[in-house]
Amino acid sequence: MTQLSIFARPASAAAILPRVFALAVAGAMVVGVPAARAQAPDPVVAKVNGTEIRESDLAMAEEDLAGNLPQQMPPEGKREYLLQFVTDMTLVAKAAEDKKLGDTDEFKRKAAYTRTKLLMEQLLQTEAKAAVNDAAMKKVYDEAIGQMKKEPEVRARHILVENEDDAKAVLAELKKGADFAELAKTKSKDPGSADGGDLGYFTKDQMVPEFSEVAFKLDKGALSDPVKSQFGWHIIKVEDKRDREPPAFDKVKEQLENFLVRKSQSELITKLRAEAKIEKVGAAPAPAAPAAPAAPAPAQKK
Repeated sequence: MTQLSIFARPASAAAILPRVFALAVAGAMVVGVPAARAQAPDPVVAKVNGTEIRESDLAMAEEDLAGNLPQQMPPEGKREYLLQFVTDMTLVAKAAEDKKLGDTDEFKRKAAYTRTKLLMEQLLQTEAKAAVNDAAMKKVYDEAIGQMKKEPEVRARHILVENEDDAKAVLAELKKGADFAELAKTKSKDPGSADGGDLGYFTKDQMVPEFSEVAFKLDKGALSDPVKSQFGWHIIKVEDKRDREPPAFDKVKEQLENFLVRKSQSELITKLRAEAKIEKVGAAPAPAAPAAPAAPAPAQKK
């Protein structure tokens, strides 16, 4: 696919998908849906002083470590690394138990917090999994596509040069029958012109205004007069015009899935908050009052 030129504006998120895909979830903890795993045997892979380590323990360790695993590690090396990690964790945990560290109030508070967090994540994942399916995604997609307005696109080529005189010289060659694509390869200073100056299809807001204003007024096949922008002088040739096609379902499937995950979890949290009795205990300290201005000194009698 042809890439846009150096002077192209980056496309905004709103230009790629309608706002319905950008659901705000203020204050919500969004938990993704883990990839579905088939129910498989959970064999013992090691024993540490009689304590069994199972395949599922290695899977949980891998999920826990996530991005902290060494990069570019072969599968055998990663498995050995995880096994060593779980083995060491088991040994150290047993040593902590022997010292009765699990009986302290601090440990119990942390354990309760961790349990609460895991339960929250489990329910959010369950809600999200139930909400995400092809039928639901297709419904959101169809609604979004129905709201999208037709947006004109232009496919154009350009040749970018340093000054107006060079642009006029290029235009003169083109009017004499020179091939635009070949001339772009030899004359244009835009690094994207290696493929003949082809910019592909773009919407009006994806290019700098001076360029867009001219390109969108030209007829198909027409050449522009020299056009000045902050990058230099352009000669533009319009190759085609069309209305922008909506993104294909498969291209935005991941965004649709994320939307439904966020929506389901946000609705659950909002519902639970509405049904709950939430009390904040203890008032926040009041801000310090500004110091009173000093009383004026009594006037001296003369």
